[in-house]
Amino acid sequence: MKIICIGRNYAEHAQELGNEIPENPVIFMKPDTAVLKKGSDFYIPEFSNDIHHELEVVLKISKGGKYIQEENAGKHYDEIGVGIDFTARDLQSQLKAKGLPWELAKGFDGSAVLSDFYKKENFDLTNLNFSLNKNKEKVQDGNTSMMIFSPEKIIAFVSQYFTLRVGDLIFTGTPKGVGKVSENDILEAFLEDRKVFDLRIQ
Repeated sequence: MKIICIGRNYAEHAQELGNEIPENPVIFMKPDTAVLKKGSDFYIPEFSNDIHHELEVVLKISKGGKYIQEENAGKHYDEIGVGIDFTARDLQSQLKAKGLPWELAKGFDGSAVLSDFYKKENFDLTNLNFSLNKNKEKVQDGNTSMMIFSPEKIIAFVSQYFTLRVGDLIFTGTPKGVGKVSENDILEAFLEDRKVFDLRIQ
């Protein structure tokens, strides 16, 4: 299983971090060991003092392919969920300043939190609300209509470089409102009005 992640796919998030709006999807990867075991707490790693939450819609690939055309891309996933891409922002900033890859800041153990997955036909993927509460206060409030690159564009682009296989996951980018988590914070993720997971920070 590959975990493919899209950076800077919401203009306001790119702007809040001082990044340019990309011309093509920004790609990075997480290993399968990044997936946090369902029901587990998230433990802040010892190498960072600035872990940020980034809530994202996640696609699960149901049909593999290479060089997938955008008009056919919708046939290659039939389930969606939400996930948190935990990011060691301090470490990421150090790596970016040196022109180095981000994986240490993005792919560490437990850095990918996933909800259950749901049939996509139950949702309007062009106008899908998703949100994150921290200690009962809404901190991220996204809608897929604000994506720079749609799920279909992402699949078409990614499949030019990586053969997609059944079970691969694609994190599609985070909206504005990312922020630091601290010990004893409680995070609650919502897909439309449905709470799909909660998580304690340790």
